[in-house]
Amino acid sequence: MQTLYFDLRDTKGQQKEIDDKIAAAAKLLREGSLVAIPTETVYGLGANGLDGDAVRRIFEAKGRPNDNPLILHVTGPQWLPRYCSEVPPLAYVLARKFWPGPLTMILKRKSVVPDETTAGLDTVAMRCPNHPVTLAIIREAGVPIAAPSANTSGRPSCTSAQDVLEDMDGKIDGVVDGGPCTVGVESTILDLTCDPPRLLRPGGLPLEDLERLIGPIEVDKAVTAPLQGDERPKAPGMKYRHYAPKAPVTVITGSPEKSAQEILRRVSPGAGVICFDEFAHLFPKQEVHTLGPSGDKLTQAQRVFDALRTFDSSSVTEIFAQCPDNRGLGFAVGNRLKKAAGFHVVEADSQQVILGITGGTGAGKTSALRAIEELGGTVIDCDAVYHEMLARDDALIQDIRSTFPNSFTQGGLDRKKLGQEVFSDKERLTQLNRIVYQHLVPEIQRRVQSSVELLVAVDAINLLDSGLDQLCDRTVAVTSPLELRVRRIMARDGISEQYARLRVSAQKPDEYFRSKCSCELNNGADTAEAFQAEAKDFFHRLIDQIREEKQHGTEK
Repeated sequence: MQTLYFDLRDTKGQQKEIDDKIAAAAKLLREGSLVAIPTETVYGLGANGLDGDAVRRIFEAKGRPNDNPLILHVTGPQWLPRYCSEVPPLAYVLARKFWPGPLTMILKRKSVVPDETTAGLDTVAMRCPNHPVTLAIIREAGVPIAAPSANTSGRPSCTSAQDVLEDMDGKIDGVVDGGPCTVGVESTILDLTCDPPRLLRPGGLPLEDLERLIGPIEVDKAVTAPLQGDERPKAPGMKYRHYAPKAPVTVITGSPEKSAQEILRRVSPGAGVICFDEFAHLFPKQEVHTLGPSGDKLTQAQRVFDALRTFDSSSVTEIFAQCPDNRGLGFAVGNRLKKAAGFHVVEADSQQVILGITGGTGAGKTSALRAIEELGGTVIDCDAVYHEMLARDDALIQDIRSTFPNSFTQGGLDRKKLGQEVFSDKERLTQLNRIVYQHLVPEIQRRVQSSVELLVAVDAINLLDSGLDQLCDRTVAVTSPLELRVRRIMARDGISEQYARLRVSAQKPDEYFRSKCSCELNNGADTAEAFQAEAKDFFHRLIDQIREEKQHGTEK
């Protein structure tokens, strides 16, 4: 079979020539042929999604398992009622915000959509791609286009027409070249047939963007681990090994510095490396393909498949890949790397333990933190870091000034005036906390990730409210009976019993910390020294438990 090539990279050229190529590609699709089409995410292998015979040809050309459903590509939300039996209002909310774009919605299907497209499911996946060429082709064809990624099944997806030809030349009827894909990873798939909506595949639309619009979203277990053999996938990319080059892949997670060092420790002369730009120099004897800077998630998404595919033309025996964190597009990039590795993942920080310590005044946090230091750990005091930032962080100061202008004098921030303003008004305190957390949390995260210590404790009274608990392997509530706390505060600060009780009552009760934290360290000791010894033993056992879990639960 001859594969026709339609070059539409220059959409500002001769309009008649452009229209003729679009019409020719649309005619092929309408008549049951297979045509690879560009999208903003990856290239898709398109067929008339209402033609069961044409759709079967997709599975044959790709070598794709027939229980792996396809996505229908349309030009806008007005197409949804044609192919979906139930379209909830939320679907239109999402479409107005994110279509055209890298969002696929799972909805109940109508019978007009054949079983071949949906893999026999009663649902259908719908997407409106953000690419002018493909939108024009769909409009001209007048039918929805079923289009999985245009690669041989299991191989890395294609982000250029040349990649498509490498896999599909002679197997399909045509390839439309619309230039390189701007996003680089497939669409985000969201199941709207359940409440709350469920993320079935992270992709080019970050989860955080979705949650800002519609609230909490559940993450399907197939995102972080493979489905079992008897489980049916509800969306593409959920079940089978995907995106894999010929050589076996090992993914290294953790902070960029630690994951690079872990690869350096494991790598052999015949291995390949996928890493962030700033660490490429560590591997002069290996074939290296870079993902971009460690902080540039968009570039990582654009490069990840190209990096995986390129190794197939080399003689590397194994591949080690750095993995970005799960924020933003990093969630999708990491998912693709882990699937390419068959979820063979090594946690570079497996020996490092991060504990979050919180609790009310007088409970004994100071003694607990001294115990951690005795075990060789380092303590990050969030209150101290906040005061450091007040002295040097212009962005933090400016944000506080814009919301609390009356708390500033010619000498700068008057912390006493600020305290008077917020502690008398709960809403104003919430506003201040929101500003502080916005600046403090990234700084604490940076300090945790850059720490070379094997044991790090984050000390914060607002550990749970701020979201800092998400950085920690465990959160520990330091609690103590009320009467003991009162006596300790009186002795420590030289204050009256009445004032001590007032201070305790102004804070959240022990029950709050107990219910929100991973574990509890109760201080009923008579002396600080006795409690410190108890805490040291408690932390020693907890740290051993965490490391054991990491060693056996992370590396598969």
